[in-house]
Amino acid sequence: MRAAVIQAHGGPEQLVYDANYPDPTPGEDDVIIAVKASSLNYHDIFTRRGMPGIKLTLPVVPGLDIAGEITELGSNVTGWSVGDRVLVDPVNRIKGGLMGETVDGGCAEYCRVPARQLVKMPDGVDYGEAAALPVAYGTAHRMMFANGHVKAGETVMVLGASGGVGTGCVLLAKHVGAEVISCASSDDKLARLTALGSDHVLDYTKHDIHKWVYEKYGKPFRRSYDGGIDVVVNFTGGDTWVPSLRALKRGGRILTCGATAGYDPTEDLRFVWTFELQILGSNSWLVEDLVALMDMIQRDEMHPVIDKRLPLEETAEGVRLIEEREVFGKVLIVP
Repeated sequence: MRAAVIQAHGGPEQLVYDANYPDPTPGEDDVIIAVKASSLNYHDIFTRRGMPGIKLTLPVVPGLDIAGEITELGSNVTGWSVGDRVLVDPVNRIKGGLMGETVDGGCAEYCRVPARQLVKMPDGVDYGEAAALPVAYGTAHRMMFANGHVKAGETVMVLGASGGVGTGCVLLAKHVGAEVISCASSDDKLARLTALGSDHVLDYTKHDIHKWVYEKYGKPFRRSYDGGIDVVVNFTGGDTWVPSLRALKRGGRILTCGATAGYDPTEDLRFVWTFELQILGSNSWLVEDLVALMDMIQRDEMHPVIDKRLPLEETAEGVRLIEEREVFGKVLIVP
């Protein structure tokens, strides 16, 4: 079969197109799906580069997010039929590991998946939109609602708002009636975030985010709940961390699910205790998040932002676009 393959850890040259990669065969508890769409994530870059503490068997087909149609069933599989439309939960919640990392993923014509990781796709949900969900939108959904409890009337700032998780946070916050401040690094991305429904947009390369908040909402007061904003979504870390703390009102919340700009930022505990701030971490998603998101798509309440749909042969280009931060939303690979 045709596939994109990470041959070894390293740079972009290690991700290659292979027209004759071995076809997968199902184990007794597995299914084979014909991949209709797979979306790329920054995690695919980590997999290619190699991550400390995680040993992978290479070569491996990347692609965590997978939607497709069942073509073959293992001997023990029940409750599923050939032809069923399915989304794959990328996490093996029994043995551990991820699709596209510890086992071959979705950047191929076919993929072997444990049946327990399948999620039924509702009628009317596009394969591409479903494939955009798990890592980015599933993470955003859990972070915003299960852990962050974002609600109508709150003011939410989203850093890194132009990426997959970021656009998901913007859409979900607007869906529940929050006022949204979207932060990005170019006029084009800011314009697209405005079109997406953001109430305010901010170029964080030109403005100090906490000073902008002070001018717009007032400086937070430690003896009252005046000034500042309710929530900052910060999965970048780095030098945005302390300004995020400073932007929050008393009792405000930072929601985080990553650290793309650095995991060991400068900290200032004075703001945490003085303003009774909450720092809420969120790790991945649950199947319930994926089901809720597909139901939202089916009801026409939310649709993932898809930047590009690329053929399998251009998987490396899709990864490059993400690595160089040249995307707005999700990049799909369509075999």
